[in-house]
Amino acid sequence: MLDYDIAVIGAGPVGLAFAQALRGSGLSVGLFERAPETAIAQPAFDGREIALTHHSQKLMTAFGAGAALDHGSPLREAQVLNGGSPFALEFTADGPKAGPLGLLVPNHEIRRALHDAVRADASAEIHAGTEVTDVSTDPREGRLTLADGRMVRARLIVAADTRFSASRGRMGIRDSRLDFGSTMLVARVAHEKPHHGIATEWFGHGQTVAMLPLAGDVSSFVLTLKTPQMARLMEATPEEFAAEATRRTQGRWGRMELVATRHAYPLVAVYARRFVGRRFALLGDAAVGMHPVTAHGFNFGLAGAERLAQEIGGDPGDTAALLRFESRHRRGTFPLFTATNAIAKLYTDDRAPARLLRGAVMRAGALLAPVRKAVAAQLMDAR
Repeated sequence: MLDYDIAVIGAGPVGLAFAQALRGSGLSVGLFERAPETAIAQPAFDGREIALTHHSQKLMTAFGAGAALDHGSPLREAQVLNGGSPFALEFTADGPKAGPLGLLVPNHEIRRALHDAVRADASAEIHAGTEVTDVSTDPREGRLTLADGRMVRARLIVAADTRFSASRGRMGIRDSRLDFGSTMLVARVAHEKPHHGIATEWFGHGQTVAMLPLAGDVSSFVLTLKTPQMARLMEATPEEFAAEATRRTQGRWGRMELVATRHAYPLVAVYARRFVGRRFALLGDAAVGMHPVTAHGFNFGLAGAERLAQEIGGDPGDTAALLRFESRHRRGTFPLFTATNAIAKLYTDDRAPARLLRGAVMRAGALLAPVRKAVAAQLMDAR
């Protein structure tokens, strides 16, 4: 029997961040991860660039993982385009000395830095290559059953094991799920024309394209298509893919060249109907799995880790503390989760009424400076 104050299912970036948020608390933490140790310590490039808000950057530094920020690219401005409309929504930081909106950091560098921080600080014991097959709790403690037959006992169980969390289901917590029927492809491309540090989200007919600015004349090309259409692009030669990317962006960035591997992810948004149970809590995508259009998924994960750590006292599984965490995290995530889904549905609907509505929204937003400033402030989250 393994004994901890807190047992965390999942040693992804949010599980690791939570362990770091608890360092110095005197609580013993065990992290249980299905992936092997090498996949955690030396995570492979997965194509994803994470837009860290100002507050998330502070948390990464506070959690001892500031080294990841050295690999970041500043996001100086963001713009939203709608088909061939001449109107564009542009978002910049308020004031000439405000700095960038955020920082684009490769996901694998975030994972590596957090793993290194946990190892360096000994804030948790990491059990890699260890699958959790059952979860249960009672008023006094929680228990995990591992695939190798071992048992784990803890005063609080935390699940941070993806948006399709098996642990969430085992604890009887249901979720609201929205399958967009689309797949997101991410790939780094070099291009002829400079991006000037501007991130572009372009809602076209039958596709959504995002260009996220990286160092030099390189961007992360993010293409969203209906799932059946994606296989051809994943299987295309690098030259065919580059030509297709150039065509789909109408040459706005000039001729493109594929400079890294391609990766595809299904788009499914998930929101747990409860974030806590008896001596049980959800973090990261297990609590809130965001559509990437507003780039807040991992920022919510970091915020959740911070909030739960702030509420934990002498008894990590105290019901009142868990309910306070749930209330705070729901207030901090639900409005943007709902708005993000509405935006994603509106701007990927090619029917005539939807096209008219989003055109009106774009025209209004382009003329309303206070609205743009409010959105920019939300993107920055500069607490």
